[in-house]
Order: sequence, then C-alpha cells, then structure tokens
Amino acid sequence: MDYKKAYEQWLSSPALSEAEKAELTAIAGDEKEIESRFFSQLEFGTAGLRGTMGVGLYRMNIHVVRHATQAFAQVILNEGPEAVAKGIAICFDCRNNSDVFAREAACIMAANGIPVRLFESLRPTPELSFAIREYGCTAGINITASHNPKEYNGYKVYWSDGAQLPPNHADEVAKLMKQSDVFAAKTMDYDKALADGLITIMGEETDEKFLANVMAQVNDQAAVDKVADTFKMIYTPFHGTGHKLIPEALKRLGMKHVICVPEQMVIDGDFPTVASPNPENPEGFALAVELANKEGADFILGSDPDADRVGLMVRAGDGFKVLTGNQTGVLLLDYLIGAKQRTGKMPAHPVALKTIVTTEMARKVAEVNGLQCFDTFTGFKFLAQKKDRLESSGEGNVIMSYEESYGYMLGSYVRDKDAVTAAVAMTEMAAWYAGQGMTLYDALQALYEKYGHYGERTMNLVMPGLDGLKKMADLMAGLRADPPKQVGGETVKLWKDYKDGSVVDAATGEKTTMELSGSNVLRYELVDGTSVIVRPSGTEPKVKVYILAQGASQADCADKVARCSAWAEGLKD
Repeated sequence: MDYKKAYEQWLSSPALSEAEKAELTAIAGDEKEIESRFFSQLEFGTAGLRGTMGVGLYRMNIHVVRHATQAFAQVILNEGPEAVAKGIAICFDCRNNSDVFAREAACIMAANGIPVRLFESLRPTPELSFAIREYGCTAGINITASHNPKEYNGYKVYWSDGAQLPPNHADEVAKLMKQSDVFAAKTMDYDKALADGLITIMGEETDEKFLANVMAQVNDQAAVDKVADTFKMIYTPFHGTGHKLIPEALKRLGMKHVICVPEQMVIDGDFPTVASPNPENPEGFALAVELANKEGADFILGSDPDADRVGLMVRAGDGFKVLTGNQTGVLLLDYLIGAKQRTGKMPAHPVALKTIVTTEMARKVAEVNGLQCFDTFTGFKFLAQKKDRLESSGEGNVIMSYEESYGYMLGSYVRDKDAVTAAVAMTEMAAWYAGQGMTLYDALQALYEKYGHYGERTMNLVMPGLDGLKKMADLMAGLRADPPKQVGGETVKLWKDYKDGSVVDAATGEKTTMELSGSNVLRYELVDGTSVIVRPSGTEPKVKVYILAQGASQADCADKVARCSAWAEGLKD
C-alpha cells in the first residue's frame, strides 16, 4: 500500500478518535508530512519500536502500540500454554502517553488470555527486567524512549531471561505486524481485566524486593560510613523514573547528604529544564552544578528518564568536569576489583564484559588485575547472553558489564542497564576516594598513570529524512567496497568486518576470521594503536563512529582523536 492509500485508510477508520482525525485532516495538503507519517510502518527490531509521537503508521500512538502488542501476544501464544500462563510484566516511564500506551498493551495481552503484571506507576527500566526474572514471566514490555527528546516514545520488549527480545522472536513480531491489519488487535475493558484477574498491579512489594538485591551489591560499607557525615552529593533524575528509588537506595547506603535538584525531581514528560534529558550532555547538569557549588558538593550523579543509564560530573579544581561513560566504567571496574579484594568478595574466575566500541582501557584494567575481559556487540542483550554463557558453563563470574554510552550492569538479578544499582556502586566509590582525600577526577588521573593513557570519542553522523536510511546503507557499502588505507593520516593495519567476521591484513591482504560475526559494524585498527569503528544506529537515523585511542599522554590521545574525527566528518560528504 502506498502512503496516500494508507493515509486515506487511517482517516476513514472508525478506530480513530475525533482528535486523531482532526490531526490527520490538518495535514491534508502537506504531501511531505503525509509521506513521512505513512511511507512505512515503524520498524520492529530487537529493541522494539521507537519514534516520534503522532497519528500515523510511522509514528508512536495507541494504534501502533496495539498492533505491536497483538503480534507479540501471538509470539507468546505460539510458545504454548505454559508460556502463556507465566504471563508478561509491563512497565512505563515518565514520557507523555507512556501510561496510556502501557495500559493499552495490558488490555491487548489480557484479551489474548495472557496474564499481565502491570506496575502501578512509572518505574525504572531495570526494575522491569528484575520483575520478569523474579516472578518467572515469559516476557516484558517497557514503554520508554530512554534519553530521546520529548517528542519521542518507544516500546521495548523483553524475554523470560529479563534481557531484550532475542532476534528470532523480534523477527517473528515484525513478520506478524507486516501480515496483519494495524486496526485488528483484540482488546478488552481495563476494569474488566482487573476484575477477572488478568491484570495484577505491582507496587511497593516489588520495589522492596528489587531494592534488597540492589543493596546486596554494596562491597565496602565501612568506606561509606567513614565519610557519611561530611560527604555531599547532588542527584537529578531529569524529571524521570529514578526520582524515587535512587534517593531511597542512597539513603539505605548510609549517605546523609543526598541533595536532589528540586526542579528536576518533578515528573514531566516535556523535560522543561533541559534541551535533552540525556546524561551524556553536560549542559543538562547546569542546575545540578549550580546547586553543587552552593552546597559545597564534589559529586553529581544523574539518571536518564527511564533510569537505566547514569552520568557523573565531578569537581576538578574550581569547576566540574563531566566523566564520559568510558571513563566512569574504567573507574568503577578498577574500584570494584579493589573493593572486592579488600572485603573478600571477589568470586572465583572473575570476568569483566564490555562492548566492541568501549575503551580498551577496560581490558587493560581487567588483565593487569588478573581478570579476563570479553567483548560483545553493542547492546545489553549481548552482554546478558555472554554473562549467562560464562556463568552457566562455569568459565567465569562476571563482576561488571558496561558499554560506553553510560550503561552498567552489576549483580545477577537484572539483564539490562541499571542506573539504580550503578548509582549505589558509584556513590560508594566516590565515598571511598573521598576517604583518601581524592575526587573522582583525581582518581581518573591516577588510573592513567597506572594503566596508561587513553582517549575516546563517539561521533553521530546524523542522516535524517526519507533518504537517511539509503545514505546510511550507501556509506557502509562504500566503506566495504573501498576500505580506507589511511585514517587521520595514520596507516590502517587491519580491516575488521563484524558482518561476516572477516579480518584483513591491510599490508598483505591476508584474510582470517574472528569469533564475533553477524552485525553491521566495520573496524579499522591503525598502526599507532588507534581503532575507529563505524556502525549504523539501530534506533535513530545516524551512523555512529567510535574513536578509541591510546598514547604517551592525554594530549597525545587527544591529538589522535582529533585527526580521526576530521576523517569521520568527511564520511558525511
């Protein structure tokens, strides 16, 4: 069906409300806008759906949510009666319409005879992963667009292990959506589903079970107690789901001076105090820095709206510096190793996990301290799979998994990024260093002296519009057809293609294979030790370029990153 016919079908559908019809009528003369809303349906992948909110096939709205949920319900039904009986857990964040979409999804599942555990109000993403595992559910749904701008919402799907949906199930959902009418979902009345026991509400009892597991991750309580009377920290949830559980967890840790940014403790899907509710962006911490200076705090912690990612700012001299996800992860890994060794909590065969685009400094920290370090593809479902394989086989016990985009997974009760547990661990770490008379910035400089100098940058080559996907595909195809011989003025030593697992020696042309394959990612390893990785984003219209450098000093690393960045900028042309 072409976009004009799809537009007319929606406009004439009895499923639309008067307000929805008015929204579509208002764009009647705008061919470009009609095409952008109806040229295709939102693509369902292993991360589910994500898009801007509005009426249309290529927008997030109740009809698209119902359509996806009906397909997901069929996947669960196909698993058989036992899988159906175990049911599904559903969670939602602070975004506009998240509560509405969650209830709609619950009603679809209930109408298909699949029992639902629905959170009473917004909750952190990791608590959904925990609930799936804790209650033995077959699957989970989370209505969230994580750190995206306010115009977005999303639909993330999980399987029984608490990790995001495996590719085979995601492919089946996508296939069923393509085969079915967008308005053909089964549904039922919400109050009737409650009365019939098809929807059960989760609340504080699940919070308490989750928090008990979070607090069990504390390694060195004495380090916290030593400075609790004087150590001050600032926390912001960026208007999101961390507002309740993170301050409570920090209180239980023993922190006496957790000062929350009052304007950002207000739940608001319009995120009025920030341009983007993303802890990667230092400007979002402006209110927190102002409060930190007023209160004399050295440590600022912020969680994104669905509380699966966490970012830090730390005092450096008279001001504050943002720590990157790479830097924070290296600090935390080194701290956990030391804390577990000090307190006798280090497991046998300890392992660290990171993604292929995460700093190689993490591998250095792990190996110097006697840990193995393994790489996975980007995404916590891959980190979760690797953790499960290592631990079920007895090959290793994972003490930490992380990726450069501010995601950290600790413990064994979740299989996704977890800002709640990470907030506790990072605060314990900051308290321990404070007891040594050091800020985390001081600690980072000490790690560079100990392990060597590293520098990283992640670049986003945005390719919006209807031709964006084609530009992204053409860029990757061009790099494969004609691999660069130099990047940033440095000779390429190896080309790695994670799609087929091939490794090519640039000098000799000799070809070998590596363990990882099956992902649309290219990596160039340069003779000076720098790596440049190129991959299309799975959720947004952009190609991501990761530059991982090591050198004789931080200035040397910065120079290498700058030269490779200039090369990457040229890829857009």
